[in-house]
Amino acid sequence: MEHGTTRFGSVDWASQGHAACIVDAEGTALYEFEVAHTDAGLTELCRRFHRAGVHRMAIERPDGPVVDALMAAELEVVVVSSRSVKALRERYGLAGNKDDRADAFVLADCLRTDGHRWPSLQPDQPQTLALRAAVRARKDLVATRIATANQLRAHLQLVFPGAVGLFAEIDSPISLAFLERFPTAAKAAWLSEKRLAAWLAANAYCGRTPAAELLRRLQTAPAGLHGAAANGQAAVTLALVRVLRTILAEIATLEAQIREQLDLHPDGFIFRSLPRSGCVRAAALLAEIGDCRARFPSPEALAALAGAVPSTRRSGKHKAVTFRWACDKKLRDAIIDFAQDSVRGNE
Repeated sequence: MEHGTTRFGSVDWASQGHAACIVDAEGTALYEFEVAHTDAGLTELCRRFHRAGVHRMAIERPDGPVVDALMAAELEVVVVSSRSVKALRERYGLAGNKDDRADAFVLADCLRTDGHRWPSLQPDQPQTLALRAAVRARKDLVATRIATANQLRAHLQLVFPGAVGLFAEIDSPISLAFLERFPTAAKAAWLSEKRLAAWLAANAYCGRTPAAELLRRLQTAPAGLHGAAANGQAAVTLALVRVLRTILAEIATLEAQIREQLDLHPDGFIFRSLPRSGCVRAAALLAEIGDCRARFPSPEALAALAGAVPSTRRSGKHKAVTFRWACDKKLRDAIIDFAQDSVRGNE
């Protein structure tokens, strides 16, 4: 497999196996093969690329075991979005059919013809990758917490409406403690103003709403379910409460880990110096922007990737300036979250 010309490679990744292709400088497919998604398969993939003289290869995703193996083998990786690959298929057939081996060829051949326009993947440091994993995991858990809290609220609207608006947040510690102690309207009917005040003091209630007002909310709300039906629904209430407690505990654990990782990160102080960035918000900005300075040669490059600049479309006398949909959604979410809180801080 010795050669004297430039060759380009590609991988169309999948969960069980990966299709690879190697083309020469003329666009001829020299080798097409598949490897399993195993350690031995990825090792064989890198070995075959090296033996064929491939130094630059294309793939559709920027992370994962395949990318890690390719970069560890000192191969230059170019990431081509799935949306771009879908458009590039029309170069080779109007039908635009999806096929793993065909997509691997499309990636390799387009890298040959258009690779000078596509930047190579710039890896972040392991500290940044670990921080990114923690930040994104926390964000997913927060979304799960919100969904579970909404499910609990909808459930209580039917079986125990008085508990829905009792406290400011349905998933606050005092609200969850109340539902654990009084999962049905029948059990909450035992409360008097004195008993409720004593329970609030025992559970370190720090709210400003007096016991008399909380009791009034309970008594003026719709009755809800009673009897055997209420006892059966109480099991659902307690199950959702336990799920929320577990999620909240894991979020707190991740936040502590994020705080520690941010303190140890070399760039942590830069993002913490931003106004009202806090800890989690600063970590999200650092995780999504990354630590590789070469990735963004100018402020405009960062703004474009985050979708913070408009998209202009012009044809003849028609000109339209629209929202930029094609961008890094996670980066845009982090920047929007930071910008929105900065506005609140200057009101």
